[in-house]
Amino acid sequence: MIKAVLIDIDNTLLDFDAYVREAMRDGFEKFGLPSYRDEMYGVFLRVNTEFWHRLERGEITYGELLRERWNCIFSALGISFDGPTFEAYFKSCLFDSAIPVEGAAELLEYLKGRYILCAASNGPYRQQINRLEKGGLLPYFSECFISEQIGASKPSAAFFSRCMDTLNRARAEAGEEALFPSEVMMIGDSLTSDIAGAIGSGIETCFFNRDMRPLPQDLSIDHVVYTLEEIRRFL
Repeated sequence: MIKAVLIDIDNTLLDFDAYVREAMRDGFEKFGLPSYRDEMYGVFLRVNTEFWHRLERGEITYGELLRERWNCIFSALGISFDGPTFEAYFKSCLFDSAIPVEGAAELLEYLKGRYILCAASNGPYRQQINRLEKGGLLPYFSECFISEQIGASKPSAAFFSRCMDTLNRARAEAGEEALFPSEVMMIGDSLTSDIAGAIGSGIETCFFNRDMRPLPQDLSIDHVVYTLEEIRRFL
């Protein structure tokens, strides 16, 4: 029986894709770059996804991602501009971005009180906490596991182990039995970060597939949903 739920933030609770489009449109205008076009987002998505996969594989550091990401995006777009300058703008805007995914608040309202509810996200701690607060979602969580704070990133076993350790310390202090990984569910939109990481740690999985991506044959996913509302069917 599931007793605790870990929920990813970006593109699960808060709409990172919508933020990127907004930041590119406004930022390109601010810095006098060519006008943003919808197809430019596809370039961002391709380059950004590869950078995050390299980070997950331990091939680069988070600092290297921040230094190199926009240089590569601008190169792919044929734009001559300093990537780190745009990265600083991009991150400053992201700090205050809180565009909710449809149904996010309603899902958290439903889960609150039924389960131990925890955010589980890669990224800077203050940024992610601020975004949850601005989006009105922070009060729903008993714990927020953010990679910068806990010293490990999804999909590493260390990330999920530290989540479990924190939860079980709190339960021990309350005189409650320890949680087993099989009593925890991870909900997220990333097959590599959220789903593969949770599977590797023995945690039940729910893949939020709002873009209707093809499902890999090599991952045994417990639940697949296309809207957040569908999660109520099994939780």
